[in-house]
Amino acid sequence: MAQPSTGDVKVDDKLKEWFAWDKNEKNVQEIKDLVQEGNISELQKRLLHRMEFGTAGLRTRMGAGFSMMNDLTIIQTSQGLAKYLMKANPSAKESGVVVGYDGRHNSQRFAALTAAAFNSLDIPVYLFSKVCPTPYVAYGVIHHRAACGIMVTASHNPKEDNGYKVYWSNGSQIISPIDKGISESILDNLEPWPSAWDVSSPKSNKLRKDPYDEIYTHYNRDVIKLCRYKELNTKCPITFTYTAMHGVGYIFAVEALKLFGFPEPIPVKEQIWPDPDFPTVKYPNPEEGKGALTLSIQAAEAGNSVIIIANDPDADRLALAEKQPNGEWKIFTGNEIGAFLGWWSWYSFNQAHPEVKGEDVYMLASTVSSKILRTIAQAEGFHFEETLTGFKWMGNKTDELMKQGKTVLFAFEEAIGYMCGTSVLDKDGVSAAAVAAELCSYLYQQNLTLNQQLDKIYAKYGYHLSSNSYFLCHDPKTIEQMFAEIRNYQGTGKYPESCGPYKIRDVRDLTVGYDSSQPNNKPVLPVSKSSQMMTFTFENGCVATIRTSGTEPKIKYYTEHCPDPKQGLDRVGAERELQDMVECIKKYFYQPDKFRNILPRQS
Repeated sequence: MAQPSTGDVKVDDKLKEWFAWDKNEKNVQEIKDLVQEGNISELQKRLLHRMEFGTAGLRTRMGAGFSMMNDLTIIQTSQGLAKYLMKANPSAKESGVVVGYDGRHNSQRFAALTAAAFNSLDIPVYLFSKVCPTPYVAYGVIHHRAACGIMVTASHNPKEDNGYKVYWSNGSQIISPIDKGISESILDNLEPWPSAWDVSSPKSNKLRKDPYDEIYTHYNRDVIKLCRYKELNTKCPITFTYTAMHGVGYIFAVEALKLFGFPEPIPVKEQIWPDPDFPTVKYPNPEEGKGALTLSIQAAEAGNSVIIIANDPDADRLALAEKQPNGEWKIFTGNEIGAFLGWWSWYSFNQAHPEVKGEDVYMLASTVSSKILRTIAQAEGFHFEETLTGFKWMGNKTDELMKQGKTVLFAFEEAIGYMCGTSVLDKDGVSAAAVAAELCSYLYQQNLTLNQQLDKIYAKYGYHLSSNSYFLCHDPKTIEQMFAEIRNYQGTGKYPESCGPYKIRDVRDLTVGYDSSQPNNKPVLPVSKSSQMMTFTFENGCVATIRTSGTEPKIKYYTEHCPDPKQGLDRVGAERELQDMVECIKKYFYQPDKFRNILPRQS
C-alpha cells in the first residue's frame, strides 16, 4: 500500500521514516489522521523538528512525531545514550545503568523501552518494578556504582507531558559537554535496532534486575542519618498533613517521617496515590500556591493540623504551609523554606558536631535563589557557593567538594528544591520532608512557629525578601526580541541604567558574557548562549534576574530585596518597595503592552 502523501517534499520524506520505524499503531494512526486532514503545519511541527536533548534531558508533550515524547523518540534517545555511554565508559557493561519511572501516562512503557536499548548492547539495567521518586534513581546510581541513571518523569508539568532525566556516574544530573555528546549520538542512532521494540525481559538474568527493595532499604538507612532529635520528635505537639499531589511520594515520605519518630500524617486522600490525569489540580505543582493546596488545607482543617507538607508528583520538591494565629494559611516561598532549612541544617549540625570547623563546611544555592545562606555563612563561619540555575550544577559542585574532603550540609533552589545532606546529589523532597518535620517539631516545642522563626532569622541576618513569578510566551522570536530590546534599551545601544525610578548599579548578562561588576566585564559564572539570562543589581540593595526556562514556555523573574538597615525600612516598607520594583520590571522590561503574546501568570 502506498504511503500517504502531503505534497510537501520535506514532510513526505519524514513520513517515510516515521511509517518505516514506528510500530506503535496508535501513533502511526495519529500521523495518518493529520495527513488525511491536510494539516501540513502540524505535520511540519511534529516531523521536521526534533526534541532538543540538553542538560535537563527531555521534557515535552506526548504524541506522535519526532518533536514529541513517544515510543519511537524514546527508543532513539536511549540508543544514542547507550552508544555514547559505551564510548565514554566501556565499563558500563559491568556497572550497568539504573532506570526508574513515575506514575504518568506511558512512563512505565518508556522505561521498559529504555531498558531494552541498553540490553541490546549487553549493558545491565537496574529497572524499577514499581513507580519511584526521582531521588531514588539518583541515589541508586551511587548505591549500585552504575554508569548512569535515567528517570522517566515530567516532574510537575501538565498531564500531557513526559520527560527523560539523565544522571551520570557521580549521581548528579549531566552537564555540558556530556549533553552535547549524547545529542550527537542520538542523531547517529535514529533507526531502531532489531530488538528495539522488545520490552520483554532479556534471556540473561544478568541484564535486568529490580532494585526497588534494595534501594528502598538503603535509602531509608541513610535518610535516618539526617535525624538529630528523634526522641524529641516522638513528643511532637502538632499534627502534619501530607499530599503527594497525585504522584509517587506517599509511601516513601511516610516511611521517612516514621523513621524520624513521627506518626503517619493526615493524608490528602484524593491525592495520595498516583493518578496520571491529576484530576483535582489544574497544575500538579505545589509551588503554584493555594490553588494547588486547596484540598490539603481542607484536610488539615478537618484534622486540626497546622502544618502541610507537600511533594510534587515525582517527589523531588517540597512545599510547606502553616496555619497562622489569625486562621489564615501561609504558603512559604521556596526562598523562605531555603532560609529556615539552611539555618536548621547549620544549627543542628553544629550542635551535633561542635568539633567540626566551619572552613570545611559548605552550603550552596543557585544564582536565582536567595542569598540568605551566604549571609548566614559569613556570620557563622562556614562557606557558601553560588552556582548557575539548576540542581545539575549544585549536584556536580557538591561532588567536587566532597572529593576535596569537604562537608556539604545543604543546597537549595528557589523553585522548592532542597538537598539535605549528600546521600542524593540532587533535590530530594522525601528527605527534605522529614527534615522539615523535625524542624517544626523542635520549634513548636520551643513555642515558636515556622513564621516566627523566619522573622528571627531576618532579625539576626537581615531582610532577604523575594518575589518570583513568570510570564508565558510560546513564541521564541518574541522572547528574543524582548531580550534584544533590553540590551539596546530605548535605542541607546546600552543596557538600562534604571528601571522606572530605581537606579541600576550593575548588569550581568550570562547569554552574551557581560558583567559590569567585573574589572574586565567578564562574568565569573559560565556563559550559555542557548538560554536568556540577565541579572540587575540595583542601588537600593535589590537584585533581579530574568531568564527563560529550559523546560517550559516561561520567562521567569526572580527578585530579592536586602535593603541596607540605614535606609530605615521595616519589613512592611521593604516589601512594599520590592513589589513596586517588580511592577516596574514587568512594565519596562517585559513590555506586555507591546508584546501581546507575553502573557502574565494566571493564578
